[in-house]
Amino acid sequence: MNSLIGTYECKADTKGRLMLPVALKKQLLPVLQDGFVLKRAVFQPCLELYPMSEWNRMMDKVNKLNRFKKKNNDFIRLFTAGVKIIDVDGTGRLNIPKDLQLFADISKQIVMASAINIVEIWDKDRYEHAINTATSDFAELAEEVMGQDDDNDGIS
Repeated sequence: MNSLIGTYECKADTKGRLMLPVALKKQLLPVLQDGFVLKRAVFQPCLELYPMSEWNRMMDKVNKLNRFKKKNNDFIRLFTAGVKIIDVDGTGRLNIPKDLQLFADISKQIVMASAINIVEIWDKDRYEHAINTATSDFAELAEEVMGQDDDNDGIS
């Protein structure tokens, strides 16, 4: 799957259903029929929507962990806590289960933000707060993460 692109605002109804934005749905068409996995994010109060193929790749990595090490076992339990298989219905909606709505404080105003090969689903206010808070450190973060290698690969 290619990298996903875009940040989209949408609304959830009272049952936690949201319509996939058209531009995002077009990008997901090749994997739409395979379904998705929805889980709690590790570092942020949001949800992560994995196309099934991406989830399977992640599970291949996780399955290599030695389950006889307590730290690995604890990680697996916490990483997969609340994981749900999600399908997009015929009208292009997906349903966020109640426990995951509560975790991410999903109510009505939502942001769906691409994160390379997955989609983050945020409460709009929390998303804006996270972006605004991180922005002040972004130049330093970018240099630390991306500026270490001077391999002249054309990224600028």
